[in-house]
Amino acid sequence: MIEGGSVLATWAEFAHDDPDLAERARALLYRSGSGEALLATVRGETPPRIHPIAVAVIDDGLYAFILPSPKLTDLEGDGRFALHSYPDPRVPHELQIRGRVRRVDPNKQAALAKTWPFDVGSSPAFEFLIENLVIGVRADRQSWPPRYSSWPRRRNLS
Repeated sequence: MIEGGSVLATWAEFAHDDPDLAERARALLYRSGSGEALLATVRGETPPRIHPIAVAVIDDGLYAFILPSPKLTDLEGDGRFALHSYPDPRVPHELQIRGRVRRVDPNKQAALAKTWPFDVGSSPAFEFLIENLVIGVRADRQSWPPRYSSWPRRRNLS
């Protein structure tokens, strides 16, 4: 999909294009056993906000329910996001995803809510469309710099 001059992909489109990178990204989102990430949102000229959220890769997409909050206002108003995996001090691999969100239609939202690990109430669900994804791999805490892989595959950064 092309939106605002950028190519945005669903999780399924990204995974089809680069299955190995998608599996590694999914593992980083689920490294604690459940999907979790840090969400950065923006609005106008204000500095970015960082929020912990629950995420899930379900069927064809990367989704989150966003509770009423400044992050919901930011996403509804601007739509741009950056998503980062939680850091693990023992194995400090990193995942960053940038893109735009789109609100999930009511039927899909109801299906997602049934699988969600907590009661979402009337919170809206968003799908995270991927413009760019980067994974940094380090053997241990002392290894620097990380070995980076990115999507779309413009280059493999090492």
